[in-house]
Amino acid sequence: MSSVEFNTLLIGNADFLKPFAFTLTKDAEQAKDLYQETLFRALSNQEKYLEGTNIRAWLFTIMRNIFINHYRKKLKHRMVAEPSASDFFINYQQHTVTNKAASNLQMKDIHVAVYHLPNIFKKPFMLYYEGYKYFEIANILQEPLGTIKSRIHFARKILKSQVPRQ
Repeated sequence: MSSVEFNTLLIGNADFLKPFAFTLTKDAEQAKDLYQETLFRALSNQEKYLEGTNIRAWLFTIMRNIFINHYRKKLKHRMVAEPSASDFFINYQQHTVTNKAASNLQMKDIHVAVYHLPNIFKKPFMLYYEGYKYFEIANILQEPLGTIKSRIHFARKILKSQVPRQ
């Protein structure tokens, strides 16, 4: 299809885009911009149009995709640049002091709970806690891999039930 034929086809089928652009944007100026950008993209991508296909559907798709892309850009920009009431607290440089007493008490509770675990659960759990992999623990303790996984699972379960949550 020649450029002249394509331009004639495009101009003859472009009028229906104006109401669709307004439906998408709900603003007359943005609708004009969307309409113009759609026609520009259609002209610049003329080689992608297959002769005999529905040009209106092709133009609708171009317009819809342009609108969606602009909408997504606007959302990203709004999320990054829109000021809020809590910006004061985000930008406020305040030095905080952590209270280690509560965490120290919780760690003490955890150590006591681990100490009171039955040996069958304590050994695999402590090895896992120290960074050994399941298969390494199984080799060290000469136990099947599934048994080690099970014992560590039950040790965690026991610890969760015994250590109070803060």
